Amino acid sequence: MAKEKSRRRGDGSVYKRADGRYSGFITLEDHKRKYFYGKTEREVERKIWVAQRELEQGKLATGPQQTVKQFLEYWLEDVRKPQLRPGSYQLYRCIIHAHLIPALGHLKLQKLTPQHIQKFYAEKQRTGASPNRIRTMHNVLHKALEHARRLGLVGINASAGADLPRVDTPEGKTLTPEQAHRLIAAAKKEWMRTVLIVALATGMREGELLGLHWEDVHLDEGYLDVKWTLSYVATHGFVMGEPKTRSGRRTITLAPFVREVLSKHRVAQEQERVKKGWKEDTGLVFPNTAGGFLSSSTLRARFYSLLKRAGVPAMHFHELRHSAATLLLSMGIPMKTVQAILGHASYAITANIYGHVTREMHEEAAHAMERFLRHDKLSE
Repeated sequence: MAKEKSRRRGDGSVYKRADGRYSGFITLEDHKRKYFYGKTEREVERKIWVAQRELEQGKLATGPQQTVKQFLEYWLEDVRKPQLRPGSYQLYRCIIHAHLIPALGHLKLQKLTPQHIQKFYAEKQRTGASPNRIRTMHNVLHKALEHARRLGLVGINASAGADLPRVDTPEGKTLTPEQAHRLIAAAKKEWMRTVLIVALATGMREGELLGLHWEDVHLDEGYLDVKWTLSYVATHGFVMGEPKTRSGRRTITLAPFVREVLSKHRVAQEQERVKKGWKEDTGLVFPNTAGGFLSSSTLRARFYSLLKRAGVPAMHFHELRHSAATLLLSMGIPMKTVQAILGHASYAITANIYGHVTREMHEEAAHAMERFLRHDKLSE
């Protein structure tokens, strides 16, 4: 850690962190420190200056005088925002300003109790919030209060041990091999047919498909690298980011048929680029009709229309990923290999989602052994 910059007494301290960001603090009247974070030294110094003025004027809430609202706003903007992707920041901001602050913001931080929080969750459930939504609210609140506990602002994390509504995870829909072939055959647009084939062959997520660049597709060598994911954030527009986890960055080997399909797609795309004179060329494998970013809403609309045309039951685009995993497992591909292809962070995630497939395979194996044993009368 870099040596703290020397400053006048009471002016706080600013230093550069190992991750390249700057951090600083001021010492409060109770001798505890209040921290500030930013991308530049000047940004942190500005935050410290404002906080000092508020402290002098008695406006800076600290210790027992701080409300839940004040702490959540500080935690979101000064602690979490520098660490979050734009989409995740917007989710946190919505949870805090639309749900947590209206219900709990008026309470003193040190007066917040488990009963307050449990009542909040119960009220949300009564007014129609889904179990998943309530669990998301809990996740945000729990992280914020855990930070408050580490700072010594509260003695315990009041959200710990809260009873949360049970989430019944419905079994995702998957395509049968016959439905998959029918769906591909029904695709009249060349690019949509290629999307379906690549999605089913690789199990890539929607954002990973939309963020796939030609420079990451190695047709001669027969593999592609998953390095990017494309998303759309209301306040930022299209955002190209890296996969959330290290396992999300992965290399997937391509079957010869998939390589042929991608090769033809690249030729067709180049002809389209020349014909229409694209002013923007993002280098994406699946761009929009002008060479720019293809929105997930456009992709989903085409997909839903294709399902109807093919006579395949309605399903979400993400369930192509489930279909890919199910098909791989049904072909006898080991679960560990499927985990690597899908980019799951742990084996447990893959096993939890697709355990039913392997159970069915085990039952089929048992039936096959039963037929073998009875045929040969080895059970006598």
